[in-house]
Amino acid sequence: MTHTAFFGDGNHAFALTPELILELERKTGAGIGALCMRVPDGHFRHAELVEIIRLSLIGGGSTPKEAAALADTYAAKRPLIESFPIATAVLQAVWSGAPAQASDKAQDNTANG
Repeated sequence: MTHTAFFGDGNHAFALTPELILELERKTGAGIGALCMRVPDGHFRHAELVEIIRLSLIGGGSTPKEAAALADTYAAKRPLIESFPIATAVLQAVWSGAPAQASDKAQDNTANG
């Protein structure tokens, strides 16, 4: 599932593919289940939020270079309240498969005709 949200300089798509989940687990040293359970409860390292944002930007279609720049500028160096909701919405989509926003479903229906 893809989550779309305003992040930094505009609206961006965020998604974690199976390959990116493996990379997230490698970079954080935590399993995806553990991240899905503890991050929404506020038990996370700052670097974990930044990696969730960076990798999900790549999964949403950003280039790795663009995703790294966005994550560094708008996740690593800004208040947590700006990146935390996006990171938790991305993990919620991985966990439940449910759309993170009602507007995502409407956009999907429009795109599918």
